[in-house]
Amino acid sequence: MSTKPNVFALKGNILYCKDKDTIISAENHYLLCIDGKVEGVFQTLPSGYSEIPVEDKGDSLIIPGLVDLHVHAPQYAFRGLGMDRELLDWLQTYAFPEEAKYADLEYAQKAYQIFADDLLAGATTRACVFATIHVDATILLMDILERTGIRAMVGKVNMDRNSPSYLCEGSASQSMADTKRWLDNIAGKYKNIAPILTPRYTPACSDSLMQELGALSVSENLPVQSHLSENDAEIAWVRELCPDTNSYAESYDRFSLLGNEQACIMAHCVHLSPDELELLRTRGTFIAHCPQSNTNLASGAAPVRQFLEMGLPVGLGTDVAGGYSLSMFRVMADAVAVSKLRWKLMDDAYKPLTIPEVFYLATKGGGKFFGNVGSFEKGYDFDAVVLDDANLPSPSELTPLERLERLIFLSDERNVKEKYIAGNRVK
Repeated sequence: MSTKPNVFALKGNILYCKDKDTIISAENHYLLCIDGKVEGVFQTLPSGYSEIPVEDKGDSLIIPGLVDLHVHAPQYAFRGLGMDRELLDWLQTYAFPEEAKYADLEYAQKAYQIFADDLLAGATTRACVFATIHVDATILLMDILERTGIRAMVGKVNMDRNSPSYLCEGSASQSMADTKRWLDNIAGKYKNIAPILTPRYTPACSDSLMQELGALSVSENLPVQSHLSENDAEIAWVRELCPDTNSYAESYDRFSLLGNEQACIMAHCVHLSPDELELLRTRGTFIAHCPQSNTNLASGAAPVRQFLEMGLPVGLGTDVAGGYSLSMFRVMADAVAVSKLRWKLMDDAYKPLTIPEVFYLATKGGGKFFGNVGSFEKGYDFDAVVLDDANLPSPSELTPLERLERLIFLSDERNVKEKYIAGNRVK
């Protein structure tokens, strides 16, 4: 028995990227959706589609959904605090004490609901999310996110060494037992949410734990997310902990945790050596550039221009609460600013990022981690956001591209009027 396809179109000012160099602007065009996939962008509806439902968005802008490749859900509760500290001190003073609270499911329910509600209110449609070491709270987070309709990968965090006693798993075997219990309990449970293995970072994970996580990633074809080369003190610590490796990146790669057949995201990558950059390129590792935490935690400015010129897969992350906002528009604006500081103060060989480049990183660049996501090319998942900038009047007539650029720097959740994910309206 055949079923009738779900077909509709949005009409408005449509903007998207096919590559990092150009934003395509199609004024007063139709964005056609068939069964959750983009059929294309058309000036007039193709033959045979004249009778389909059309939602006319008038002068609104329609863009692909934005992709957050790195966010810590349990840290959202203390966003905006501790921004005068460096990474390791900030972790001990703010992040670890807050994450310990998620052993209490009543607290976790309140905090994660706030996070999910605010994530839904913005322009983010896909996200890679850190939870905590707590199995039940991680499942609770996945349950809450599932109901929003947002597509996300969520990870139960692993950490069995060099962590506070109140937030440290007793052994590698306990950490793995909890990880497998988590995976067993969520198997087949969700439509929108998927698991991702999450060793916090090399200093917090013993060699035994890293080895078992790598084996699990390979045997179950599970993706991995973690942190890499964020801070000078952290890198020096890894050098002490792993004297038999040549680099921080190798501390993951020796355990098959840097990607290859299994997808992998490494956040930050601020201070990579040439050998590490080449290793990431060879492995196909995604980099989540998090400009807010680059500055807030005094870590430095990641060389994103170099990543792009090498062909490394790169997207953007909010890194809440190292970053203080869930807005991917704010992340785009900060990515431009951080690249200018790097260019002016550190390395004038690499020019600052452009508006098309950061828009690409927030859409198609990060979206590649999820497959054909982040563009309005044919066959891509129909993730779309409708933006209304009527609250930002201008005395001049602005083009859709100029209006988008202003929204990158001036918008908030009030400008996000509608949101579609895989063809389903979620806001």
